[in-house]
Amino acid sequence: MFTGIVEHLGTIDALDAGVQGGRLRVNLADAPAIAAEMKLGDSIAVNGCCLTVADFEKNYFSADLSGETLRRTSFGAKRPGDLVNLERPLAAGARLGGHFVQGHVDGTGRVTRLTSEGENWRLGVRVPEELWRYVAEKGSIAVDGISLTVARWQDGAAEMAIIPFTYAHTNVQATSVGDPVNLECDILAKYVESLLEARKAPAS
Repeated sequence: MFTGIVEHLGTIDALDAGVQGGRLRVNLADAPAIAAEMKLGDSIAVNGCCLTVADFEKNYFSADLSGETLRRTSFGAKRPGDLVNLERPLAAGARLGGHFVQGHVDGTGRVTRLTSEGENWRLGVRVPEELWRYVAEKGSIAVDGISLTVARWQDGAAEMAIIPFTYAHTNVQATSVGDPVNLECDILAKYVESLLEARKAPAS
């Protein structure tokens, strides 16, 4: 379980991706706090996708990517040198600063705009139609693992306000229009849908 509060940025060192799966290596030179505490088998969210540390050294770690992960996420479009958002799992007793994020990416969206508004920014993302029912204005959504609030929701496009701190400390700073981003919808919306569907089911 994560919060969507990005701790550090990493850089993709290498990405070997195929139809059946692949392996990702992330440089941790700019994330010494994560590198210092990392252990084999740890979970870590990379752009909002929960991965398992399969190998690590002082300044990098590697994680295996399943075919399902490559199909569901934007990793297949990433290249060495790309910035990625990193977050370790929520510790018991820690404050919840964002919202509950599972690290289970629902699908990918496409950036439609990133424009400055004074010191802030406005990020627009085209959401896949199959996820529309989970998006609500003023609701939560994770974009590349960043916990954001939907400021505007219209015609399948979500817009979020990005404050200067978020812009400076996440990969939003390197985002361009057309880029794919990982989306995870609010888990509460999914549970509500599941409960309503269960109530509709005929009694056996």
